[in-house]
Amino acid sequence: MSGFSAAASAAAAERCALAIRARPAASSPATRQQASLRRSAGPRRSSTLAASRRGPVAPRAVATPADRASPDLVGKFTLDSNSQLQVAVNPASQGSVTEIDLVVTNTTGSLILHWGALCRDRRDWLLPSRRPDGTAVYKNRALRTPFLKSGDNSTLRIEIDDPAVQAIEFLIFDETQNKWFKNNGQNFQIQLQSSRHHGSGASGASSSATSVLVPEDLVQIQAYLRWERKGKQSYTPEQEKEEYEAARAELIEELNRGVSLEKLRAKLTKAPEAPESVESDSPASQITVDKIPEDLVQVQAYIRWEKAGKPNYPPEKQLVEFEEARKELQAEVDKGMSIDQLRKKILKGNIESKVSMQLKNKKYFSVERIQRKKRDIMQILSKHKHTVIEEQVEVAPKQLTVLDLFTKTLQKDECEVLSKKLFKFGGKQILAISTKVLNKSKVYLATNHMEPLILHWSLAKKAGEWKAPPSNILPSGSKLLDIACETEFTKSELDGLHYQPSCHLKALNFQVVEIELDDGGYKGMPFVLRSGETWIKNNGSDFYLDFSTRDTRNIKAIDTGDAGKGTAKALLERIADLEEDAQRSLMHRFNIAADLVDQARDAGLLGIVGIFVWIRFMATRQLTWNKNYNVKPREISKAQDRFTDDLENMYKAYPQYREILRMIMAAVGRGGEGDVGQRIRDEILVIQRNNDCKGGMMEEWHQKLHNNTSPDDVVICQALIEYIKSDFDISVYWDTLNKSGITKERLLSYDRAIHSEPNFRSEQKEGLLHDLGNYMRSLKAVHSGADLESAIATCMGYKSEGEGFMVGVQINPVKGLPSGFPELLEFVLDHVEDKSTEPLLEGLLEARVELRPLLLDSPERMKDLIFLDIALDSTFRTAIERSYEELNNAAPEKIMYFISLVLENLALSIDDNEDILYCLKGWNQALEMAKQKDDQWALFAKAFLDRIRLALASKGEQYHNMMQPSAEYLGSLLSVDQWAVNIFTEEIIRGGSAATLSALLNRFDPVLRNVAHLGSWQVISPVEVSGYVVVVDELLAVQNKSYDKPTILVAKSVKGEEEIPDGVIGVITPDMPDVLSHVSVRARNSKVLFATCFDHSTLSELEGYHQKLLSFKPTSSDITYREITESELQQSSSPNAEAGHAVPSISLVNKKFLGKYAISAEEFSEEMVGAKSRNIAYLKGKVPSWVGVPTSVAIPFGTFEKVLSDGLNKEVAQNIEKLKNRLAQEDFSALGEIRKAVLNLAAPTQLVNELKEKMLGSGMPWPGDEGDQRWEQAWMAIKKVWASKWNERAYFSTRKVKLDHDYLSMAVLVQEIVNADYAFVIHTTNPSSGDSFEIYAEVVKGLGETLVGAYPGRAMSFICKKDDLDSPKLLGYPSKPIGLFIRRSIIFRSDSNGEDLEGYAGAGLYDSVPMDEEDEVVLDYTTDPLIVDHGFRNSILSSIARAGHAIEELYGSPQDVEGVVKDGKIYVVQTRSQM
Repeated sequence: MSGFSAAASAAAAERCALAIRARPAASSPATRQQASLRRSAGPRRSSTLAASRRGPVAPRAVATPADRASPDLVGKFTLDSNSQLQVAVNPASQGSVTEIDLVVTNTTGSLILHWGALCRDRRDWLLPSRRPDGTAVYKNRALRTPFLKSGDNSTLRIEIDDPAVQAIEFLIFDETQNKWFKNNGQNFQIQLQSSRHHGSGASGASSSATSVLVPEDLVQIQAYLRWERKGKQSYTPEQEKEEYEAARAELIEELNRGVSLEKLRAKLTKAPEAPESVESDSPASQITVDKIPEDLVQVQAYIRWEKAGKPNYPPEKQLVEFEEARKELQAEVDKGMSIDQLRKKILKGNIESKVSMQLKNKKYFSVERIQRKKRDIMQILSKHKHTVIEEQVEVAPKQLTVLDLFTKTLQKDECEVLSKKLFKFGGKQILAISTKVLNKSKVYLATNHMEPLILHWSLAKKAGEWKAPPSNILPSGSKLLDIACETEFTKSELDGLHYQPSCHLKALNFQVVEIELDDGGYKGMPFVLRSGETWIKNNGSDFYLDFSTRDTRNIKAIDTGDAGKGTAKALLERIADLEEDAQRSLMHRFNIAADLVDQARDAGLLGIVGIFVWIRFMATRQLTWNKNYNVKPREISKAQDRFTDDLENMYKAYPQYREILRMIMAAVGRGGEGDVGQRIRDEILVIQRNNDCKGGMMEEWHQKLHNNTSPDDVVICQALIEYIKSDFDISVYWDTLNKSGITKERLLSYDRAIHSEPNFRSEQKEGLLHDLGNYMRSLKAVHSGADLESAIATCMGYKSEGEGFMVGVQINPVKGLPSGFPELLEFVLDHVEDKSTEPLLEGLLEARVELRPLLLDSPERMKDLIFLDIALDSTFRTAIERSYEELNNAAPEKIMYFISLVLENLALSIDDNEDILYCLKGWNQALEMAKQKDDQWALFAKAFLDRIRLALASKGEQYHNMMQPSAEYLGSLLSVDQWAVNIFTEEIIRGGSAATLSALLNRFDPVLRNVAHLGSWQVISPVEVSGYVVVVDELLAVQNKSYDKPTILVAKSVKGEEEIPDGVIGVITPDMPDVLSHVSVRARNSKVLFATCFDHSTLSELEGYHQKLLSFKPTSSDITYREITESELQQSSSPNAEAGHAVPSISLVNKKFLGKYAISAEEFSEEMVGAKSRNIAYLKGKVPSWVGVPTSVAIPFGTFEKVLSDGLNKEVAQNIEKLKNRLAQEDFSALGEIRKAVLNLAAPTQLVNELKEKMLGSGMPWPGDEGDQRWEQAWMAIKKVWASKWNERAYFSTRKVKLDHDYLSMAVLVQEIVNADYAFVIHTTNPSSGDSFEIYAEVVKGLGETLVGAYPGRAMSFICKKDDLDSPKLLGYPSKPIGLFIRRSIIFRSDSNGEDLEGYAGAGLYDSVPMDEEDEVVLDYTTDPLIVDHGFRNSILSSIARAGHAIEELYGSPQDVEGVVKDGKIYVVQTRSQM
C-alpha cells in the first residue's frame, strides 16, 4: 500500500519493541490535543504479517488492596502452553513504596522485562530512577531488567516510589527463543493504587483516573480504512503522519463517548465482541475468558498467507490479516470446537516449525530469498552441437505390401485421396480410404484377410452416430438393417496399376469393398467386421474413417520415393513393425524401446530423435497404451527402469544427445524396480480400507490400477483431489480430466473400464484428501518425469508420512550432493506455490546450477539427478508463466531481470548454449546500464533482445529440421492423426523455455523501442507506393516470380540476399536485414518501398489485408497506410504503379581474352577487368597515408572461356554446353549442375605460371610455395568465383533486365586478406534519408562477409555529419551472433562486367571466395572495446567516416566503400559509385 508503506517499513526490525500511546488530559476531554505520530519505547505488533507468539490472557485488572502486608494477586496471564505470568501488587500507603512482584512459572530460558511507567499527561514512558539491580536503559526510551531464576520459575520485584506513577507497562522477552510475550497483542499494564493520587479517602478503581489507551494495532487499522475510503492515494511521509494522528483522534473520540475497547475492536476487525465484564470487588484474575491462543492465531495467519500465494502485504493489511485469522478460529470455537481440537486440526505437518522458523529468523512471514553464489556464468558453457547426418546404413527398399500397391492403383485418373486410415487386427490389416474422382466421392476398404468377411457399416453426420445409408448407394448384394448395412468383401487381384475381381488365390490377392457416396454431408463411416460368427473390432471399439481429415502425405510419399528422407528410416520402419506388440501394454512398449536403443544410437542423432518421436506420440495418447493384456504395476515399473537405465548410459557416453535424451526421459517417467511400482497396486487398497470407499468408481479404478496402471492415473488422482476440495462438485472432476485429454470415452476404453463417477460422503473428505495426496506421490514417482516433489524425494530420501504409504520402499539419499543442497531444495518446495515467483525462480536456478557439475560427471544414480533437473526445469517454466500477471505493471528493470532468469534457465537446458550465454552476459550488462540510468541502455538492450530472438528462431528451425521429418514419416506409418503430426515440433517448442522467453521479449520490445525512440518501423527504402498486399512466408521463395499487378509483399522472412520479384513495388517484413545488405540496395535502386515492422499487431493487421489495395506513405522513421479503391490506384501518378515492367536500356559488351592469364594492378584497364579492380588500383597512392589499400593482381576477362576451350577441359566444355541448352529450354535445375561442372576444370600450366609471377612480383605470397595442396585450394576458389556466374540470383537478375547472359564476363580480383578486427561498409550519402551531408556506415566484428552476405542479425550502425567528422552518432548496437575470422590467406573476388552498369545494380550478385575456410566464432560483445569503450568506439567510427569522406572527395561523387579495421588502422578493399 503506497499510502502507508514508507513510514511503516522504516523501522520494521525495531517495531517488535515499540508501542504508541495517545492520552487526552483526564480533567477535560474537550481540551485534549491531537497526538503526533511517533514511535515510543513500548513493544507492539511487528509491521509484518506475524506478531510474536503469545498466549491467552485474563482481562486487564485494576486492584485496590487495603492491606499493605498482604500483596494482592492482580493478574494471571498464560504465556505459552505450560508457562504462566503471575503479578502481585503490594500497594503503598501515603508516601511509601509500591511493590510489584512478577513470577513466570516453568521457564527454561533467560527472561528480560522490557518496561516503563505511565503518568498522567505524559504519552511516553517514564523511566523510574528506582530500579532493580542489573537494569539497563534501552535507547533512553525503556528499561530492561533481567528476571532471577528460582527453581523452575523466574521472579522479579519492582519498587515504585514516585507518586506520579499510575501504572507500569511492560513486555517480556525470552532471549533463548528470541520471542516476545504480549498481552493479547498489546502491552501488559498493571494499575497501581489510585489512593496514591487522590488521597486516602479514595477506594476501589477510579475510572476517572484510568488512562485512555488506544492500542496501536487499532490505530493502524483505522488509518488503513481511512486510506481505502480516500481511494488509496499516494501520501507523502508528512501526510502519512497526519493521517495516523487523525485516525488516532477518531478512536479517542469513540472511547471518550463511552464505547468500550472490546466494542471498538469488534467494529474495526469485524470480530465477535467480547462480553462486557461485570464489575466486582474480586480480583480480575478470578474472571476467566476463553481466548484463542496466540500461537494458533499465528499459525492460522500463516496458513492464510500461504493460501494467498505469500503476497507482500503492507503493514496495515498484515494487521487486518491477523484479525481475520483470529476471527476464523473464534468461529470454530463458537461452533463448539475445543482449543485442543482446534490445535490438532491446524497443526499438521511441519506448519508449526515453519512459523517458528520465520519468527526465529525475524522474517515474520515475509518471503525469504536465497543468496545466489557469485560465479562466472561461462562455467555452464556447453558447446555440443547437434549435427544431423543422413542415415548411411544401406537399407533394402521396403517391400510394398499388397495394400500399398492397391493404394497406388487409386492414383490413376487424378484420384484425390481425402482421408486414409490403416487398421490392424489379428496379424492382418484393413485399409480405409475416402476419395474424390470427377466430383464423385468413393470409399474403398481393402484387406489382406482372405477368409470370407462381412463389412457391417453405416454413415455418420456426427461423432458416435450410426445411421443406415440410403438404399441407392448400397453396393451390389448388400443387406440393409435398421441402422447399418452389411456388405460382403469381394476377392480381387492387382494387375499392374489396376485391380480386378479374382477367382483364384495369388500373391497379390486381397479383398475389397467399394462404396460410392451421395452428397449427404457425412462426416465419417463407422464399421465393424464379421468373419463367420466372430465379430472383429478395433481394440474393443468400432473402426471409424473420418472423412474430414485430409491426408495425402502417405500416398504421395509412396509414389515419389521421398518417404523417410531426413530420418533414421530403417529404425522408424522397425518401430512401426513392432507397434502392434507395443500396444499390448506399457511394459511391452518400454521393453521394446530398450531393445531398440542400440539401433537408435548407431543411427546417430536422427536415431535418438526417432525414439523420442515414438515415445512422444505415446505420451500424448496418439498410440494405444494397453490392449487386452493384464500387467502388474511392478512389471511396468521394471520395464521403465530398464529403458531409462539405457538412456542414462547413453546420457553419460554421448553428451551431444543429452538435450533429446532429457526429452525422452521426461516423457517416459522414472520407473523403478520392485516395490516402487508395486506400491501403486497396494496403496489403493489402503485408501479404500481407510476411507470406507470400496465400491463404485473407486473399485473400478482399483481394478484398472491392478490390471494396467498408466500416466492417466496421475490425472485421475488429481481430478479426485480437486473434486473433493470443491466440496464434491462433479463438474470440477470432469473439467480436471478433460483439460488433460481424458474423456468419458477414454475412461470407458480401458480394459477395466471406469463407468461410474465418484460419490463420497462429507465425513470422508479429510481422510481422502490426506491419503490421495500421499498416493499422488506414488503415482508420480513412477509415471512422471517432471514431478518436483517425487524427484526431490528420490534424491533426498523418502519420509514416511501416513500408515500404509511408502511402506517397504527403501530409497536412500544420493551421495556427494553439494553442501547446502538439501536446504536449497527444501526452500524450493516451501515456495513452489508462492504468488510472488521471483524468490522461487532464483532458488530453482541456483539448484540447477549447483546440480550441473554432477550431470557433467558420471556419479552414481545419475538417472535420479537427471529427473531432478528435468523437474526443476519444468517447475521453473510453470512459475514463469504464473508470473505474467505480476509483470503487467512492473518496472522495466524487473522485467529485464525475469528475462535474465529465463535466459539462464534456457542455457542450462540445451546442449549448445554459447550464443545464449553471450546473450545473457549482454542482457545483464544492459540491466546494469538501466539501473545506472545510462542514456544508451535501451538501445543496447534492444540489440541483445534482437539477438535473443535470432537465437530462439534458430533453435526453432533446428528442432523443426531435426524432428518434423521423423514425426511425419513415423506418423504416416502408425496412422497418427494428421493434426498431431502437423503440430508436433510446434508443441515441443511451445512447451520449452524458449516459448516463455519469447513471450517475455514480446512484452518488453515495445518498452525498449519507446525508451530508445526507435518507433515501430525502420524504413530502409522510403518510397511512396500503392498496390495489392500479398502475404508470403519467404521472399526467397518468390524472388523469381513475376506479379502482373503492382504488389506489396508482406514477407515473414527476408534474409538479405534475395532479389526483388518483378511487379513488386514494396516489401514489408518483421526481419531485420542490414540497411546495406544486397536486398536493401536492390530495393533503393529499384525505387521499391522496403521496411522492417517491429510491431506484431501492426504486422498482423497488414497480413489481414491480403489481396486488398493499400497505399503506403513513409517517412525516414515511420509509415502510414490506408485502404484505397481501384480508381484511386488508376489515378496514382506514382511511377511505381508499373514497377517491375519497365526494362532499363542497358547492355553488356562481350569481353575477349587478350592473351594474358594474369595482370598486375598497373595493367588494369576497362578491357581487362571490371570497375572493382580499376577502382582499387586508382586509390593506391591517392588516399591519405593512414588509409591502407591492399596489393592486388587480377585474372582478366575471357580467362574462363580460354581455360574452358583448352584441350585439358574438352569433356567439361561439352557437358557445360549440354547443360546450357537445357537452361535455354528453361530447365533451371541445370544452373546447379553447371556450377558443379565448372569445378571440374583443370588449370593450364601457363595460367599457373603467369599468376605466380604476378603475385610474387607484387609482393603477395604464392600459395604453391606451401605445397601443391595449397595451390589446389586456391584454384578451387578461382573456379567457384567463375561458377557464381550461374547462381540463381544472378541468373534471374540478368534475365529480368534482358541482359545476354552469355556476354557476362568474369574477371577475378586477387588480394591478400587482411585478418580484420572489424569490417565496414560506408555509403557517403545517407541511403535512408538521401541526405548528402551525412555519411551512413555499418560495422561488424571480423570479416565483412557477415555484413554483405545473408548472415542473421544487424550490424552496428552510425551516421556522421561531414562537417563534424569527430562526432559520429550511434544508431544501433550489433546483434549479429557470428563473426568470421581467417588465417593469413588470399581472397578471390568476383569482378564482372555486369556489376556496375548505369541503371542496374549488379554488385553483390556474384561470389568472392577466400582460399581458406573462415572460422565462425560466436561473438561476446561484452568484452569488445568497440561496444564497451566509448572513447575507442568514437575514434574508430570517426576514422571510418573520415576515410569515406576522403574517397568521396577523390571521386567527386557518392561512394559505396568496403573496408576493414586491423589494430586501429583503416584499410579500404573496394569502392564503387553509390547506387
